[in-house]
Amino acid sequence: MAKKPPRWYFSLRSPYSWFAHHDLKKHHPDVLDSVRWIPFWEPDARSEELLAQAGVELPLVPMAREKNFYILQDARRLAEDRGLDVTWPIDREPVWEVAHLAYLVAEDAGKGREFVDRVYRARWQESKNISDPAVIGAIAGELGLDADRAAGAADDPDLRARGVQILADSARDGLFGVPFFVHGHEKFWGVDRVAGFVAALRGVPLAAVAVPDAEAAALPQMAAVGADAGHAGGCG
Repeated sequence: MAKKPPRWYFSLRSPYSWFAHHDLKKHHPDVLDSVRWIPFWEPDARSEELLAQAGVELPLVPMAREKNFYILQDARRLAEDRGLDVTWPIDREPVWEVAHLAYLVAEDAGKGREFVDRVYRARWQESKNISDPAVIGAIAGELGLDADRAAGAADDPDLRARGVQILADSARDGLFGVPFFVHGHEKFWGVDRVAGFVAALRGVPLAAVAVPDAEAAALPQMAAVGADAGHAGGCG
């Protein structure tokens, strides 16, 4: 059996995926050149039905209101650490297939990276609705892509089928949140695990990977007895 390439699952709707993309692009661009980029998103009703027909159930749970408020604060802190201005978007009845299936259109045309970069900027720094086909079509047009095909990606049966297969594969990879990195049998979850993934990919000790101040600040500290040991930066 052929060995699977190292891969990173990103979500265009996740602030933590945005931070991971920023850190990799700025500090470890060689890693982005050597991994497979795979989108992940919460499926809409149509995708859920197709997944159910395939016998696949994604390990997704509703987010508590308190956790949502925490993420608002945490994301602002992490953005400030990186010198990024963030304008928190308001999602009303989002359909994440709109942007993520359009990514497949961009990837097929060799513009996947540019598309990801532009959509992250649109969502997190321009407060645009990336569930709006017109927004995604405009971004595709800026990149010289077929704007109509990108805008209508969620209604394309072939792209929808590819998307469902991607989500099914993510479940087999053990994904439960983003950003999520896989190298061989090793898995890394969260923006605070970027350095660990980089070290594993390069085959060097973690200490050999230069960790930017912003990334080091996100690394979890030793938890006191009885404290919540969950680490930051790993929520979808």
